[in-house]
Amino acid sequence: MSCHRAIFRFAKTFKRPLSIQRCSRRYSQAAISPQVTNAFVEDVRAIVGKSNVSTADAVREQHGHDESYHSVEPPDIVAFAESVEHVSKVASLCNEHGVPLIPFGSGTGLEGGVNALKGGLCLDITKMTNITSVNAEDFDCKVECGVTRVTLNNYLRDTGLWFPIDPGADASLCGMCATSASGTNAVRYGTMRENTMNLEVVLADGRVINTAGPGRRTKKTSAGYNLTNLFVGSEGTLGIITKATLRLHGIPEATISATCTFPDVQSAVDTTVQVLQCGIPIARIEFLDEVSIDACNKYSHLDLKVAPSLFFEFHGAEAGLKNQTEVVAELVQMNGGSEFRWATDIDERNHLWKARHEILYACMALIPGSKPYSTDVCVPISNLPEVIVRTKEMIKEAGIIGALMFGHVGDGNFHTLFAFDRNIEKERASVKLMANKIALIALDLDGTCTGEHGVGIGKRELLEQEIGLEGLSVMRQVKQALDPNGIMNPGKVFF
Repeated sequence: MSCHRAIFRFAKTFKRPLSIQRCSRRYSQAAISPQVTNAFVEDVRAIVGKSNVSTADAVREQHGHDESYHSVEPPDIVAFAESVEHVSKVASLCNEHGVPLIPFGSGTGLEGGVNALKGGLCLDITKMTNITSVNAEDFDCKVECGVTRVTLNNYLRDTGLWFPIDPGADASLCGMCATSASGTNAVRYGTMRENTMNLEVVLADGRVINTAGPGRRTKKTSAGYNLTNLFVGSEGTLGIITKATLRLHGIPEATISATCTFPDVQSAVDTTVQVLQCGIPIARIEFLDEVSIDACNKYSHLDLKVAPSLFFEFHGAEAGLKNQTEVVAELVQMNGGSEFRWATDIDERNHLWKARHEILYACMALIPGSKPYSTDVCVPISNLPEVIVRTKEMIKEAGIIGALMFGHVGDGNFHTLFAFDRNIEKERASVKLMANKIALIALDLDGTCTGEHGVGIGKRELLEQEIGLEGLSVMRQVKQALDPNGIMNPGKVFF
């Protein structure tokens, strides 16, 4: 049976999802939290302005979910902040009244990080869009929390610099800090942890701190605890990041992309490990299995061979790139790879990587009305072949059709993407069980259950197994110290 027919048969088993209208009626009847009184709403309006506060059903629903499969959990009230003073005063008010406070950026998360599990106030910070400084000589910049990755790079276009951390979506940069995002370029440029120098953070009680000190933007420091990386990856549970000082990088002189195919998954992953072991300073190595390639071809109108594939990108001086690409081509050939295709034209490269970044939507398009469940496990690079092959075999044995496997294999991170109807409990349970099994394989191989999406709602039970009881206890103590009333994004990271 062809892949297309198999996916079609799989799609017919799903029921038609709830319409937006039905969802809106369902959540418009949700009870308002007792703490959110009329007087509280008026106090919020006095802080941020009447036009920046909404209790409308559509606005609440929009702010009650991200791109994940989790059901909509709307806040009771949505407020739009335009300054750090707004954020500070709203946080202080919520803390005083015991109202849950959920920060909201671009809404592109995949773990339900913005869902208002306990109602409360959602603070939308997307109106804070100033790029306050760019220090080209020092390779750094400072941005407010509403600035997105694409906006910053467009602003930097004439400076010869760029911010390379690329999770695919045009996410807000402070939101990327909050989830410790990474993406396709992490193999060369690192993650948000390595590229964040300082943060302005509003704490639960309204205090404003700079994690490395006001105005500090040094490449390194030994001064006290590393507060910056305490908040990187905290997912809005310790405070609201309102500004970030970020490292910038020089735009490479030349960029070359390439694709190649392999007879099986093992050969593709073995090639990845060998490329890295040779010390080639490659910018991106992306793996896509045959189901992912088929989905990309259909959604993004490509003509790639349907087989396990690697996408490469090389950055650097033109003279050096020639030698690097020759070595990689030789390794590909040694592992049975073929269909080696170069893309040097910028439009061709952009189309290729755009297709890779749209794979989430390509998966959803295979089953109309579906929602994605994406794992994001990460292991030491030497264990990557085993975790991918074991996962592939497990999915095959379970008889799951339409599961996509792809990832940033250059840093040991890969995803398995399942499309399913979240309104069918049996399908939800089946996918959740499979995702947990994949995470357990990663943990067994000295890895992590989440390489870049965060814990959010979906991986809370796995955090204990990864960190251990004592480590989790320390995390809870930190949370208690910074948020004693438990108002900051409750229900995320911890139960």
